[in-house]
Parts: sequence; structure tokens; C-alpha cells
Amino acid sequence: MTNLQALENQKNVGFIGIGNMGFAMMARLLSQNWPVTAFDIDANAMLKAKSEGATLARHAGEIATLCRVTFLVVVDSAQVNEVLNGPQGYFSKVRAGDVLFLCPTLGPLDVSKFASQAMAKGVQLIDAPMSGGPLRAREGQMSFMLAGPQDVLKPLESLLNAITPHRFFISETAGDAAKTKLANNLLAAINLAGASEVLAMAQSWGLEPLTTLAVMQASSGQSWIGQDRLQRALQNDFEPRAHTTLLAKDTRLAIEACQEMNIKAPSLGALATQQFATACEMGHAHQDDASLFLMAGGKPVQ
Repeated sequence: MTNLQALENQKNVGFIGIGNMGFAMMARLLSQNWPVTAFDIDANAMLKAKSEGATLARHAGEIATLCRVTFLVVVDSAQVNEVLNGPQGYFSKVRAGDVLFLCPTLGPLDVSKFASQAMAKGVQLIDAPMSGGPLRAREGQMSFMLAGPQDVLKPLESLLNAITPHRFFISETAGDAAKTKLANNLLAAINLAGASEVLAMAQSWGLEPLTTLAVMQASSGQSWIGQDRLQRALQNDFEPRAHTTLLAKDTRLAIEACQEMNIKAPSLGALATQQFATACEMGHAHQDDASLFLMAGGKPVQ
């Protein structure tokens, strides 16, 4: 049996990192009758995964021994490095021909570095950042941006279809999906920062903010992230679905990528990056990123 046939027949899927997004993706696969083996350093997340029907692994290396296809869904490059190269890490037990989907939003140079490490082990790393949030991930409606060889991805179509039909093949070069995700998230941050400031301004003018937001969403000021976050902010709901730290990280990475490639960073992007950094400094880091409305001077109405 060839490596590609082995992948096509592989049914036990590994998950390393089962926080908000990783857990939702794992739960989606379990609901589609795909067996999953999971590992996370958070004991509570592991208990929840077991209650969903996942098999538990003791460490990342054990995931590599049990699964030919693994999704790595942690937060940043430091966590990725620890999972891959740390004690009992994924690379300590991995087999040639295995496939690793690298799902965090990272800088393109970091993705290229991890892809080179994987290649040295005979492992195919797929650059695979995602978008849409935990609710859409659990419903199978999130978006996947994929960069990697098509002959590796094709045998895995049934698995990827079970996660989401909304997939964008970017290129065969690891790092290109990361660039795409950073471009999207920088625009999302610009939209959210702008919508927060303008709605707070309208509120200070004496306008009823829910009505104003409804007008914006039916008119030329519409943005998905503005509607989603500001609706919650006006309801005084800052329970984190996406922590402020995440877009703070992603905007910083986008600006750093421009510097690394000697490309002028978008001026509005630099302003949004500063807004998110300031929000974290003001104590909103672990709130939902709807907290930018509070930083702009807005006030919940419910």
C-alpha cells in the first residue's frame, strides 16, 4: 500500500490542542463518526474531549504513534515549537509519510521553518489556518485556507469535507495560506476598530446605538465582524469567543511580515494594530474582542 493509500484509509484523526477552535473541530468530526485521538495540556479540556467520545493521548508523541493525520491547533509559534520539538513531542515519534495540518495563525517565515523541519522527518506539513470561530467550526461552516501539495490533499477530501466544505486552496507553498489569513485578519481588525469608534461616536451624539448599528448593517457601513461584535458589546456580553489577544497577535504578525518582506505596511493596519495593543494594555486582553467598543468609549445598553 502506498503512503497516499494509507492516508486515504486512515480513520483515526489526531488533534493536538483542543481549546476553543480545536475542540469545536474535533467535536465536528466526532459528530460525523470519525474517531479522534486528542491531547491538550489542559486537563479540563481533556475531560470534555473524553465526554464527547474522543480517545485521549498522554502527550503529542503518542498522537504521532496512533494517527497518520494530525491537526495542530494551538495559539502561537512558541506553542507549535514545544509541541513539535519538545520532550515527547510530535516529531519524536512521527513516521515518514504522515500529514500534519498546521492550523494556528502564524507568520509566514515561521510556517516555512516548521515545514522544513517536517520535511526533514519525511512529514508533509499543510499550512492550514482557519477562520469563522468555534460555533461555525462545530457546525461545519468554518473556512479553511490550505497551502500544500494537491496530491497530498486529494486523498484526504472526505476528512476535510467532514470538517467544512468551505475550503480555499491557496498554493502548494507553505506560508502562502498564513499570508492569506493575516491579510484577512488585518482587514477584520481594521473593520472592528473602525466600527467600534464610529458607533461609540454615534452614541455620544445621543443616537440610539442599536438603531444606528441596524442602519449601518443595512447600508454601506456594513461589516460582518462589526455586526457580530458590536451586537454583543451593546448587550454587555464580553464572554470571550475570540480573545482580544488573538487579533492583537495577528495584526502584529501582519505588520511584522511586511517588515520581513520589505513591503510598506498598510497605514490603517498599523493603526488597528496599535488599537488592539492598547486594548490589551487597558485590561481587555482576555475579554472578547468586542471590548474595543469599551475602549472607544462606548457603553452597553442592556
